[in-house]
Amino acid sequence: MLVLTRKINESVMIGDEVEVCLLEIKGDKVRLGIKAPRSVTVHRKEVYEEIRRANEEAARSSFEGAREAERIMEELGGAHGRQG
Repeated sequence: MLVLTRKINESVMIGDEVEVCLLEIKGDKVRLGIKAPRSVTVHRKEVYEEIRRANEEAARSSFEGAREAERIMEELGGAHGRQG
């Protein structure tokens, strides 16, 4: 991890387009200002991790749903095959 020291109103550039500015320090909290293109998503880490968990759960659900649909289709195909 890169560790930098900044004073209020000083910034750090990430690449050519993302700027992180230290706006305020109050007790054990800091306020950061972030300038980034709209194409760059910016989240607090806890929000990012929740989104990631939800996406993984949705992908797993979708996969399980597809497998269940496939199983049902096989059963129906088997039943159809017995009748025809």
